[in-house]
Amino acid sequence: MSEHYSFFGAVEKSFDKAAKFTKWDPGILEQIKACNAVYRMRFPIKKDNGSIEVIEAYRVQHSHHKTPCKGGIRFAAEVNQDEVMALAALMTYKCAIVNVPFGGGKGGIKIDPRKYSAYELEKITRRYTSELIKKKFIGPGTDVPAPDYGTGEREMGWILDTYTAMNPGEIDAAGCVTGKPVSQGGVRGRREATGLGVFFGLREVCNIPDVMEKLALPVGVEGKRVVVQGLGNVGYHSAKFFQNAGAKVIGLAEFEGSIYNEEGLDIDAVFTHRKTTGSILNFPGAKNLETNTAALELDCDILIPAALENVINGENAPRVKAKIIGEAANGPLTPEADEIFAKKGILVVPDMYLNAGGVTVSYFEWLKNLSHVRYGRMEKRFNENMNTHILNQIESLTGKKVSDKEKGYIQHGADEVDLVYSGLEETMITATHEIMNEWKANPAIPDMRTAAYVVAVNKVATSYAELGIFP
Repeated sequence: MSEHYSFFGAVEKSFDKAAKFTKWDPGILEQIKACNAVYRMRFPIKKDNGSIEVIEAYRVQHSHHKTPCKGGIRFAAEVNQDEVMALAALMTYKCAIVNVPFGGGKGGIKIDPRKYSAYELEKITRRYTSELIKKKFIGPGTDVPAPDYGTGEREMGWILDTYTAMNPGEIDAAGCVTGKPVSQGGVRGRREATGLGVFFGLREVCNIPDVMEKLALPVGVEGKRVVVQGLGNVGYHSAKFFQNAGAKVIGLAEFEGSIYNEEGLDIDAVFTHRKTTGSILNFPGAKNLETNTAALELDCDILIPAALENVINGENAPRVKAKIIGEAANGPLTPEADEIFAKKGILVVPDMYLNAGGVTVSYFEWLKNLSHVRYGRMEKRFNENMNTHILNQIESLTGKKVSDKEKGYIQHGADEVDLVYSGLEETMITATHEIMNEWKANPAIPDMRTAAYVVAVNKVATSYAELGIFP
């Protein structure tokens, strides 16, 4: 792949492709496309061995059509301004598609987290947060980070603690960051949210009869042969939910290599094997493949790239045999790959809608922090009591007893995680049909990604128009 590949350029290319199918003034389109604010910083930290290292980091706010801005912070050696700008832009479109009222943002720190101690990572995270506070690039109503590649609940907890210490008495301080531990204001269901969103989105696509007919596949996910690249948080949960729904996960890939078993792989067993041995290779009953990209070319129904961007490009796309590609990662396909798949009749379910589960549940967490009450706390017992009363009435009137299993199901009042899953399911189903309806309404739209961009552009442009910025 050319070293001049620009991820942001690829996002702009996809945007331009979709803009032709909208009726907005070119000036509005130019404003939507541009990154509003880019903060590039350098700061020193003292390492455990006493040496000083200068850290390079970024925070990008792509759009202010709605506030706060929202987007993860990634820790990766490859972080650069182009990548962070691209991811911030994708966040704007992603939030618009799933009707989450945020502008797009993204952050990145250029480090390989595996090469730093926990104490060094804490120092880097806290210093980065204090730099964001100085420039007002973080706050519950300004810009709300979240976890991304290389970060998790621990780092979000450090961010919250630093923000709270520097903003004493701010009542909504917990809303300055999402993806926190539940004990610090996080929401149950956030950890698996992106993977669950990928499952809900692909399940809904697989439930649309005319789409499955075109691909010569049966309706539903049961029995579908799935390959997942990346066994991190998103890949693991995507694979797990598909397995639980009756699909067969026949291939898995990680950076050390890939494995294959036509009869299906047990996700938890592979995960445990990797924890024990440090590799997914040599998993009992599975065949090792030559490279970590070989799994991308396996014959399967659904391929889920859930690792990093730019893994399927003009070079390897012709060898991909999947009928559906679900982009769980951000930007795993290049525009060249898109064109090849459109010609081959392979359905690409695009990242900026499919992996929106994370930001959707982050939105629920942010709302929880602003309302200062756990979901389900007010109504859970009321609903359980009411359901029990209705059941008792039915049993006494009919003289028939409901089984204990069914009784437990019917009586159950929703917990926080039930409500989060329900809200995410509703979000992904609604977004799927909005995109598909846009695509069906305009047969000239070449693929689902372009249809998703059209939906996003129309929503963002409408916001600008209604704000009166463009009379």
